[in-house]
Amino acid sequence: MTFHQRFAGKTVLVTGAGTGFGAAIAVRAAQEGADVAVHYRSSEAGARQTAAGVEAAGRKAFLVQADIVDWAQIRRMADAVWDRFGRLDVAVNNVGDMASEQMSWRDITEESVDHTLAVDIKGTLMCTHEFGSRMLEQEGGGSIVNIGSTVIVRGSARAPQYAAAKYGIVGLTKSYAHAFAPRVRVNVFAPGFMETERMLNRADYKNGRGDKLREMTPMHHIPKPEEVAGTALFLASEDASHITGSYLVADGGYNMIGA
Repeated sequence: MTFHQRFAGKTVLVTGAGTGFGAAIAVRAAQEGADVAVHYRSSEAGARQTAAGVEAAGRKAFLVQADIVDWAQIRRMADAVWDRFGRLDVAVNNVGDMASEQMSWRDITEESVDHTLAVDIKGTLMCTHEFGSRMLEQEGGGSIVNIGSTVIVRGSARAPQYAAAKYGIVGLTKSYAHAFAPRVRVNVFAPGFMETERMLNRADYKNGRGDKLREMTPMHHIPKPEEVAGTALFLASEDASHITGSYLVADGGYNMIGA
């Protein structure tokens, strides 16, 4: 398959690229011409597999490890990326916690609330701040894509803390889009349900929920991460050069947002 080279000569950092959607975005960025910084916190084996995919596309891969709830670690990661590549053109803040082990709002714990908000809001905010402020100082600026969710449309009776966290990402994205304009664009990409390995292994998904979600989706399809990775990267491309502070949905019509 031939890919448009939207990121030829560019450098892209993807957080949480050891598994799932982050891995798919990292490999797709390489297929479109980018050298890629592959971030992971604990999934080193997965990150190495992602790096191999980047290199198989003929591009350079650079592994960086950090816990994004610690600003000092984010700074060290940014230092390493700039030292290696000299600049960063695109940052995709993909890391997020969806409290996936929680099956009901009745099971919520203070620990889960704290962790989900810390990872999704605090972590995304600090990464946006750190990468964006450095992009402002380099020639040509840059672009940041924060991975959100369509959960903000309907909320989540299963995990209210997850919906709250994703709302927070919209707020911080709009704020930094104002602060960084016009040199650095900041947007949210909101995928719907995806058939990640985690989703496919969930008991409820295997026992009928997957079929029900397909039935409720106008496109009658739940995509694999690879199918929407290019859509997320659209927001970082030149084709989206006049888009900032925006929210792009790719959910097969499951939530038809409109006036």
